[in-house]
Amino acid sequence: MRQNNFKKQTLMAAALLAGCTAYSEVIRFEVIESAPAFEGTSFGAVGPYVRITGKATIALDPNDPKNAVIADIDKAPRNAAGKVEALADVVILKPSDSAKGNQTLLIDVPNRGRKLAPQLFDDAEQPGANRAEKLADAGIGFLHRQGYTMAWIGWQSDIPSEPLQMALLAPVAKGVTGSVINEFQFDNLTNPIKSRLSADIADPATLKVTVRAHWTHERLTPADLSVKAIDGQSVEITRPTGFDAGALYEVTFQGKDPILHGMGFAATRDITSFLRQDQSAKNPLALNGQVNVKRAIGFGVSQSGRFLRDFLWMGFNEDLRGQKVFDGLMPHVAGARRMATNFRFGQPSRNSRHPQDPAWQIDEFPFTYAVLQDPVSGKRDGLLQKCQSTQTCPNVMQTDSEHEWWASRASLLVTDPLGNHIDLPSNVRAYMMTGTPHFADPDKKVTASPMMTLPINPMHAGPPMRALLTALNAWISQGTEPPTSRVPMRAHGTLVAPELAVSLQIPGLPFQALYSKAYFSDHSVSPPKVLGQYAVWAPLTDSDGMSVAGIRALALAVPRATYTGWNPRAKGFGPGNLYPLQGAVVPFAATRADRLQLKDPRTSLEERYVDDSAYVAAVKSTAARFVNEGLLLQEDADRAVIRAQTNKLSQLN
Repeated sequence: MRQNNFKKQTLMAAALLAGCTAYSEVIRFEVIESAPAFEGTSFGAVGPYVRITGKATIALDPNDPKNAVIADIDKAPRNAAGKVEALADVVILKPSDSAKGNQTLLIDVPNRGRKLAPQLFDDAEQPGANRAEKLADAGIGFLHRQGYTMAWIGWQSDIPSEPLQMALLAPVAKGVTGSVINEFQFDNLTNPIKSRLSADIADPATLKVTVRAHWTHERLTPADLSVKAIDGQSVEITRPTGFDAGALYEVTFQGKDPILHGMGFAATRDITSFLRQDQSAKNPLALNGQVNVKRAIGFGVSQSGRFLRDFLWMGFNEDLRGQKVFDGLMPHVAGARRMATNFRFGQPSRNSRHPQDPAWQIDEFPFTYAVLQDPVSGKRDGLLQKCQSTQTCPNVMQTDSEHEWWASRASLLVTDPLGNHIDLPSNVRAYMMTGTPHFADPDKKVTASPMMTLPINPMHAGPPMRALLTALNAWISQGTEPPTSRVPMRAHGTLVAPELAVSLQIPGLPFQALYSKAYFSDHSVSPPKVLGQYAVWAPLTDSDGMSVAGIRALALAVPRATYTGWNPRAKGFGPGNLYPLQGAVVPFAATRADRLQLKDPRTSLEERYVDDSAYVAAVKSTAARFVNEGLLLQEDADRAVIRAQTNKLSQLN
């Protein structure tokens, strides 16, 4: 069925534009719609924006060394010219008058088909951020007032193309079979429960399922545990008694017809190169033979941040003419992880979380940008190794929430595999957003969940991220050095053994030193066999229980509560493990008497601030300092002061 759909859409070429130049392997670009964005609203001196939706067809030469790295490309169907085709969704937002833009193309790599840059940089809410139709969909309009041309390119080929979900229609390697492992953590007690597998089932008789409470426990097959196929890619698992909602289920089977997921990297490479360089009328960014784009930034959140790390590592930042694709890269909340995408039966959607398998393909060496020797695998490698050999390395800003330092092994960015301090290369900066969860919506409130032990941290990273994006653009356009890296480091004494990270006993904040470990496994056997382990460290905290290093948002620099990047699972949902993606918040006592009664070592609100006006003054002076350090823009400093004047000391939301 998938192959038929691919052929059908490829044959719809009558309305497509053909003959794109050798800047890329884009052979057709169809503009489906071009319409005013945000109800035609004008954004300052930049003016109004236009939203363009389209589809781009790439055709890859499997014999080109730049494409040969794609898994199974030699087994894919070919067109009449002997090339392998794929069809990508493309959405573009550009100033109506291109001359008023800032000449920077911002490629926001979709996360599971969604646009997340508008949420982070514009404080826009979903699903409007994906639509870009109403004025409210622009949020605060930061990216538009700055004059960015923005584009989203579908790269993920295990999801369907839908109106609010961008995807890549990639071919399959017909007739190829192999073993597949899928891991599930349901966080509910539905029984039986249906799940979709990552590949088509070659033989239902090969389906097997095991269960365990934790990754370190033995795989079990209780008599009342079973799995059966519902259709070619879906199964029903009948769950056993005696396991809570956080148990781990592992389904193994013989898969068939793997999708060429790795073509997503080539689609991003080629369509970005086409948009920024092709001067023909076939390029929707070209006007009168000119493209008002001088540079490009690749940005991605979580899954798409890991995509960018793999994109760089595999050499895709060199286009077909040997030029840089991205001048700047900004992987966000990726930690020291990559992806299980460019593999036979790859799993682009998979992201193992504590306590799931920490030795998955996405967690292999190399972890950091510098080229290092791995004492476990014996390899010598680094994320920059390939681009250094072709002189196509971008300037990199990796930004992570604090959660990544507990759950995604982010310490391996600034240590070698043995845990020793290393310096980042001169073209790389790293920043930790202290006290933040993996990703929070703008204006999120403090809430609770029965699955978590503590109230949920609502910290949104938009303000410092806007400052850092501005700094990255200045770095690649003017050569202006950005702020120095702000992360915990062994050399600074701010990166320590996880058990030593929090030294105080804080009421309501049960620290258990929970963190994801890093292993090296042999994936040629099933289940994979662990061969070695890497050192992982955690951020040192202060007397308030908050990390010392990193970029402290104003809520932490002028605090009214403790904010963490971790939140333990509650009883019944895998207790003794981290809850994925979340942090916690625990307010300070209101008075000295209250904290003494609670035996809380943290200074109370009345001891920190004489009154509300003293709190406002502290916010104002700290915000001014952050602006001076390049960690906050003046517009965000002004907004913070207004919020402080509006809220009472005891109001965290």
